[in-house]
Amino acid sequence: MQKSYLASLLHALKSLQPPETEIGYRVPGIWSGKEGCAEQVNPATYFAHIIETILDGENNFPKQKDSEWKKSAVVYNLFVRLAAAFDHDGDGSISTEPLACGFRETGTLLKAIALLPYIKNLGANTIYLLPLTEIGQQSKKGSLGSPYAVKNPQKLDPLLAEPALGLSAELLLKAFVEAAHLLDMHVVLEFVFRTTSVDSSWIKTHPEWFYWLKNNEQTRNYGPPNFDQQTLNHIYEVVDRHELHNLPAPPAHYREQFVEQPVTLQQEDDSLEGIAADGTVCRIASAFSDWPPDDQQPAWSDVTYLKMHTHEAFNYIAYNTIRMYDTALDNPETFNRSLWDEISGIIPGFQEEYQIDGAMIDMGHALPTLLKQTIVRKAREKRADFAFWDENFNPTTEIRKEGFDAVFGSLPFVIHDIVFIRGLLNHLNKTGVALPFFGTGENHNTPRVCFRYPRQEAGRNHSIFIFTLSAILPTIPFLQSGMELCEWYPVNLGLNFNDEDRALYPPEKLPLFSAFSFDWEKSNGLTPLNQYIRKILEIRSRYLDLVLSGETGSIAIPYTSQPELFAVMRTMAGQSLLFIGNSDMTETRSGFLEFSMESCPLFDLISETECLIKNHRLEVSCKPGECMLLELPAES
Repeated sequence: MQKSYLASLLHALKSLQPPETEIGYRVPGIWSGKEGCAEQVNPATYFAHIIETILDGENNFPKQKDSEWKKSAVVYNLFVRLAAAFDHDGDGSISTEPLACGFRETGTLLKAIALLPYIKNLGANTIYLLPLTEIGQQSKKGSLGSPYAVKNPQKLDPLLAEPALGLSAELLLKAFVEAAHLLDMHVVLEFVFRTTSVDSSWIKTHPEWFYWLKNNEQTRNYGPPNFDQQTLNHIYEVVDRHELHNLPAPPAHYREQFVEQPVTLQQEDDSLEGIAADGTVCRIASAFSDWPPDDQQPAWSDVTYLKMHTHEAFNYIAYNTIRMYDTALDNPETFNRSLWDEISGIIPGFQEEYQIDGAMIDMGHALPTLLKQTIVRKAREKRADFAFWDENFNPTTEIRKEGFDAVFGSLPFVIHDIVFIRGLLNHLNKTGVALPFFGTGENHNTPRVCFRYPRQEAGRNHSIFIFTLSAILPTIPFLQSGMELCEWYPVNLGLNFNDEDRALYPPEKLPLFSAFSFDWEKSNGLTPLNQYIRKILEIRSRYLDLVLSGETGSIAIPYTSQPELFAVMRTMAGQSLLFIGNSDMTETRSGFLEFSMESCPLFDLISETECLIKNHRLEVSCKPGECMLLELPAES
């Protein structure tokens, strides 16, 4: 019989339970269905009760067939350190050190377990965890460091454990996955294979896996290469045409900053120093956003790119060596085989150790195709239904051939503008959908939906509009944690932010790098979206085959007399579902749609009210962000 890590955790909690005295530890009421308040609890008693409930209800949840779970996935994206954080002592801040009782205020895997019943009640059945691995300390961003600065991909971040328990983060992750499975939920973990921290544990044993810079005055201001405008234009043209042979290289003075392998190491005080074959002292080259090649994002000072190829002519970091690979690197003799072997063995190790159900590949668009295929093959040898998601923006047949089940997609970048979403849906209607993509208007790298509006109520309206629209498209519904609370504060300034945003939100103020908590207590002064989300997901489940249909002609955009009223018709095998939503977030909009039938009563599945097609027209009026979902008879 398999060991129950959840039972071991319960035993540890019960051994801590003191007499029922005031302990000064608060938890959000919403975690247990009591909105708009926080309650004083004994943490050991509180968490033990939740775990007992999960264990006692082991047989209460009908288990999905393994072959079906990926198709019906509804994702809750959990950055544990943030989403499970709370001001437990009520002093107005999130401490980075444990409280006197030995429990943390930053998010931990114990508190993530406690959130699972809440997440399931929301309607999600799949947990997508941002990276949990040990974080590097060199050039650390913020107070806690970036989860993408992976020091050791085989170890977990010890800050995810609760010191009061004396249990490792590794054991708690095993308990988390076990708890999720008991609730008939699946766990997908994000893996970082393109980069590591600049103080990676791999440096000592494999310096050949890294890019090294000359450690001198000329490289003190090292950053991305500069291309003149003519060269930039040429790069864009050839990459758009997928002509990746003889790509323009960065200027010689940039390439000459790097040293060639082999590099040997020597200890210098508390850090490692590299020595090139000619005696040049060198250091690990930090990373930057490489595409577009004139990207203005701040440098990634805490991470470095792994050197996927050994070709001597490409001994530098640039767009053509780490993403848009020059075809000269297709030669198997240039593959950094030992690194590829190490990377492709990581997921099978996690499958064996933690029983995870799937993987999201960070920067999948920047990994060599053969390496991605090897990663997928090795994981699927252990479990045929193991899920693979790719951080890629286009759901193409090529990515499907690599073995991926879904991609991130471009929806968060176009769904905020009806002109762009209309263009995307018209394109998909003509071409079909090769792979599902995430149905969301935000993730941890983009602005929150509510961040875009000075009025919080308008942001809430837009969240309703986006969630409802994306739920009826051939997508995987994707809830970034906090979305249901109308959170507006950005997690990270990755994409679609400007210089003003970067000045307002340095790493010390960004939740991806520093201690922070959602407004679990007051939901930012707005009514949470929990009930609405649950209702939309229930409707979606009744029309799942229709919604997931990605065939050509299955996504039509009917004409509406009022441009701000946006409509989408989903059709499959004679069944049709009509979405109508008001894309204006401040004003009520009224208009009509025309139908071939003269009259027909219809039923709005959201408001649960009747409406009528009369004289071939359906007259509608929607409040800001309000949506309707109507099932239509076949002849419409």
